[in-house]
Amino acid sequence: MPLSHGPHFKELKRLMREQQLHTICEEAACPNIGECWGEFRTASFLLLGDTCTRNCGFCDVTTGRPGSVDWGEPLRLAEAVTRLQLRHVVITSVTRDDLDDGGAAIFAATIRQLKKRDPALGVEVLIPDFQGNWDALGVVMQAQPDILNHNLETVPRLYSRVRPKAIYGQSLELLRRAKALSPRTPTKSGLMVGLGETRDELLAVFSDLRANNVDVLTVGQYLRPSLRHLPVERHVPPAEFDELRTIARDMGFRHVESGPLVRSSYHAHAQLQ
Repeated sequence: MPLSHGPHFKELKRLMREQQLHTICEEAACPNIGECWGEFRTASFLLLGDTCTRNCGFCDVTTGRPGSVDWGEPLRLAEAVTRLQLRHVVITSVTRDDLDDGGAAIFAATIRQLKKRDPALGVEVLIPDFQGNWDALGVVMQAQPDILNHNLETVPRLYSRVRPKAIYGQSLELLRRAKALSPRTPTKSGLMVGLGETRDELLAVFSDLRANNVDVLTVGQYLRPSLRHLPVERHVPPAEFDELRTIARDMGFRHVESGPLVRSSYHAHAQLQ
């Protein structure tokens, strides 16, 4: 899919640099950046800098020692969204295990700044696990995001390779607690395929997500960012993605995005409709 380099795409890119902001679209080399920025007027912003404290086997975000928290970031981000007249934003962050709250306060401040300027703006947050700090999760939910997203990424058996510092059960509990804190807020999670999982393992994760009242599911092909990342074990054919979508819908997911180039924020604007 060719990237769009239209006026809106270029304006968003220029404004990101001007406001010293980061997007996961760029940092994670998302293949859908042109479509989302140019056609749908949506973008996924990266809070808390561009350096992550974890080193997941699939992720292209820089790993290292992050800088200090920039408390002016929520205001600058909200101003950028207003200037660009975006319709839907996804707010995520690098994982900050160095912070007591994992960055929850920054998430909450950003949600409030965005909603203050445009109450009709769709705001999705894609949050880390906060190392099981449920008070931090409460801070985010109190700010009333429109969608709460936390990605499981893969099946439990592969966590030691794919998400070595994460805990499958803890991530499921986060999703369950988010729904309990705000029953009307849609919850969402995403999975990659092609990392060596079996079909039965994948469907078991679908079942676990539904058992924890998750509403929205995304399923996409893992693509190796570089030779230092995990290899692709299998390229899943498009027909199989279609089948997975049908199975997931039959399980009760309200919205499912399943396809080779699907990423967590793909068509995020449609998931509120």
